[in-house]
Amino acid sequence: MTEQQTVDFWFDPVCPYTWITSRWLVAVSGVRPVTIRWRVMSLSVLNEHRDDSPEGEWEEYMWAPVRVCAAVEQRFGQRALGDLLTALGTRFHLQGAWGDLAGALADAGLPRELAEAAGSTAYDGMVRASHARAVALVGDDVGSPVVSVRGADGEGVGFFGPVLSPAPTGEAAGRLWDGFLLLTGVPGFYEIKRTRDGEPRFDVRG
Repeated sequence: MTEQQTVDFWFDPVCPYTWITSRWLVAVSGVRPVTIRWRVMSLSVLNEHRDDSPEGEWEEYMWAPVRVCAAVEQRFGQRALGDLLTALGTRFHLQGAWGDLAGALADAGLPRELAEAAGSTAYDGMVRASHARAVALVGDDVGSPVVSVRGADGEGVGFFGPVLSPAPTGEAAGRLWDGFLLLTGVPGFYEIKRTRDGEPRFDVRG
């Protein structure tokens, strides 16, 4: 019997490619013995000291969803955080509804009043601490998402990405996961990359 494997997935819910990668991992969990631990990171934290921050005028708004995510993780745990990511991604990236955090909470079966965390700094320390754990694995010159598994030596091995568009499903998702695991087992492996030639696609591909 194949041993169950835990994968840590750090995300900022505003990133469309992060959403696509999360759907791939959900598909993987259906065909491979994988358990996902959902974790928060922040593109605003990543870019806050850069002169050319890509968020620009959106930077303060982008704090809102991750604060709500941190509040959910603290009060209700990992599974609820994953449910909220599904709800936020559906509203943000599939429906184009960016402002209704209370509605997303309700979609995930969570109290709507947790949306009040969006305007509070009470959870910023939690966001920064979780973000720092992701950066410690991959460095601060990448972005969201970060995927990490336990290596042969028992230590966490993390990578930015994979960046996908669209997300494979079924056994295609599983085969990509198998390849990802092979790469994590190579100590000197750092990067594979090519230029994206289109907008993110949110459909799925078997």
